Amino acid sequence: MAGRSKTSKKNSRFPFLVVVGIIVVAGVIVLLWQAKKRLEGEPPTFVLKTPIKSIGLSYTLEGVASDGKSGLKRLWVAIMQRGKEVVLLDKAFPAEGLLRNGTVQEHTVSIKINVKDLDFKDGKVILRATVWDYSYRDWWSGNRAYMEHEFIIDTKPPIMDVLTHQHNLNQGGTGLTVYTASEPLGSTGVWVGERFFPGSTGYFSNSDTFLAFFALPYDKGPETRLYLSATDNAGNTSQKGFFHYINAKRFKHDAINLSDRFLNQKMPEFQGVMRWDNSSTSLLEKFLAVNRDQRLADYKIIQRVCKESDPKKYWEGSFLRLPNSARKAGFADHRSYKYKGKTVDKQVHLGIDLASIARSPVPAANSGRIAFAENLGIYGQTVIIDHGFAIFSMYSHLSRIGVTIDQVVSRGDVIGLTGSTGMAGGDHLHFAILVHNTFVNPIEWWDPDWIKHNVTSKLANINKQIPTTDKETNQ
Repeated sequence: MAGRSKTSKKNSRFPFLVVVGIIVVAGVIVLLWQAKKRLEGEPPTFVLKTPIKSIGLSYTLEGVASDGKSGLKRLWVAIMQRGKEVVLLDKAFPAEGLLRNGTVQEHTVSIKINVKDLDFKDGKVILRATVWDYSYRDWWSGNRAYMEHEFIIDTKPPIMDVLTHQHNLNQGGTGLTVYTASEPLGSTGVWVGERFFPGSTGYFSNSDTFLAFFALPYDKGPETRLYLSATDNAGNTSQKGFFHYINAKRFKHDAINLSDRFLNQKMPEFQGVMRWDNSSTSLLEKFLAVNRDQRLADYKIIQRVCKESDPKKYWEGSFLRLPNSARKAGFADHRSYKYKGKTVDKQVHLGIDLASIARSPVPAANSGRIAFAENLGIYGQTVIIDHGFAIFSMYSHLSRIGVTIDQVVSRGDVIGLTGSTGMAGGDHLHFAILVHNTFVNPIEWWDPDWIKHNVTSKLANINKQIPTTDKETNQ
């Protein structure tokens, strides 16, 4: 009986041992499989978010380290100059579990570099980065990736030299300056108060000479600050004033009486855009919405169109005026809108209204490329021509547009017919000139003497010192 009992106990333990054995074998297989996975040979990566060419006194280095398999183990970043090495970052990443799996597969770094604290000099430096993962390769040291990147420390601001000597401006008028810079620039231009007018290369053959047309807005007087600004590729910035004289101007004040007849005639044109409820919106409310909100929306479109300009001087000589026309409204006229004897709104007219016979042919004021040709809210059917280097002309209230986007037109080419589209009370042309995205007085651009003294003679004087890239095109 005793022998049978021992045999019975052995037999009862056998299934248990089998199960345990299976579990152990399965565990070993899983561990071996995981270990094999951890022997993967794909190295991690470290990539700069933005390639570095040069830095100034301070710079924020941004990069991304990643490893999609074993996970990140360590990231080391340093810079070196003339044998001196400064470690910017040495970071270890956590792991978990029996097999020590990395828990971080991607890590973004942002390192502030202060050149003065590093005691580095202007010149070449080397950025070095090494990143490891949790692979079992290389006797558990992991896969490793190494990156080296050379860039320049440049802490000296650019130096500008103004080549044009006279800068006489009318309030609401245009100016031109030409200047050189001591090094390549990331951005540069003229500040007029709070407005910035970019400078451009491309007119002259050498890349260090810049041309900048700028505008003095109608509401800025002699106290307005004007200066050049330049920022190099390392982020160093310099400013430089230049001699200028501002001639103050006073502009006309005018009153426009609104009639129900005019409002009933014009407001339906804006129904599709404004989408007001005709049953609950009065004529006056509709007018104010168009005259304020739509006007602002239209100006934003004009700003977008005139933000970029071809680095090429298309135009030559004075700009043309609508032939056989009479001026009906002037630039910067301050308008008060009256309805039933009360002033309901005030706006400034930023162009000149010219009237001839109905549906008169409208000539391109000068040569250029068509930048805009479609309906524009209160301005109706409108054409905008890019004359190059941030000079634009605008033709509004047309009854017909005869040009297409990017078409190049010559001075005098017919681009459309006058009309009364938009917020026009009768057939006429609303003509405007913009410098970059600022309206200026068109009268200057109609005047050959003004153009000679303020533009062409300046360029001619510079041309004696610096040749243009294409004199036939740019003069």
